[in-house]
Amino acid sequence: MSVIRAAVVQAAPPAFDRDGAIDLLRSLAIEASANGASLVVFPEAFVPAYPRGLDFGARVGWRTPEGRDWYRRYWEASVDVPGPACSAIGGAAKAASVHLAVGVVERDGGTLYCAVLFFGPGGELLGKHRKLMPTAAERLVWGFGDGSTLPVIDTPLGRIGAAICWENYMPLLRMHLYAQGIQLYIAPTADARESWTATMRHIALEGRCFVLSCNQFARRSDYPDDYPIEGDLAPDAVLCGGGSCIVDPLGRVLAGPDFDGPCILAADLDLSLIPRAKYDFDAVGHYARPDVFRLLVDTRPKPVACEAELGTFDPPPPAGGPLAGSQGREGEGGNEG
Repeated sequence: MSVIRAAVVQAAPPAFDRDGAIDLLRSLAIEASANGASLVVFPEAFVPAYPRGLDFGARVGWRTPEGRDWYRRYWEASVDVPGPACSAIGGAAKAASVHLAVGVVERDGGTLYCAVLFFGPGGELLGKHRKLMPTAAERLVWGFGDGSTLPVIDTPLGRIGAAICWENYMPLLRMHLYAQGIQLYIAPTADARESWTATMRHIALEGRCFVLSCNQFARRSDYPDDYPIEGDLAPDAVLCGGGSCIVDPLGRVLAGPDFDGPCILAADLDLSLIPRAKYDFDAVGHYARPDVFRLLVDTRPKPVACEAELGTFDPPPPAGGPLAGSQGREGEGGNEG
């Protein structure tokens, strides 16, 4: 498919209300589909919330009962993958008949992860990405992803992958996505600063891909009345100002950035522009220097416990990794020991 219509949804859910967030997601996905979109993108942590301004009662050496209770509420509202809420989000993709990329807070045991879920137009879960590096105080409530959830997914629309918020500042992560042939680069975020657009344009130029960045436009009224945020804020006070945008492989902004309010931004993406853009720059092809620089990516999952027969655990890699160089000379150790 050479030309596709894609949409990014700039909206905020009813925070900590998983079912309400999914209902809103469904209606907005259907609205975007009615306007011709075949790919619809939602912001970081859209289901059930981005916990902006919440400290969960944490200080060095000190946690409060109230903070623990807010974590419980957040955990209870989060999404098991797979699970009923995950299936309901898939149902929204099916109802809209679109490919869907949506930011969720994933629940796995007692730990939460910031994640992006990818669904096909039949509602099937195509894959997920867990945020590798939560930023600053996000680390209080979100675990760390590993290299096993960094997919670029081949779909009829193109090759789709995601980096969440400040992961987009991680050049090695970006290089891994480029090396997998990403064409539709999804960048859900919680960063509403004007400088974010420059980052999205840089990534589009660097990766020679379409970049779809999506942020919430959130007001105080989108959060519960008892939400403990600093300051006596009016219900219409803006907590996150959006800035969603769509950029083409030559760094040209096709839609946005929008800082005015909730909206759905859409653009027609001509995928034939990608090879035309790579004519003079391909970060993982003719403009790479693998004789000088190479990237090692460990894509194995890292479970905390697993069963194995005696002696079947993988040996540790050599110091410096498999690209470290020396094989060792005969009689001087080599691979012995």
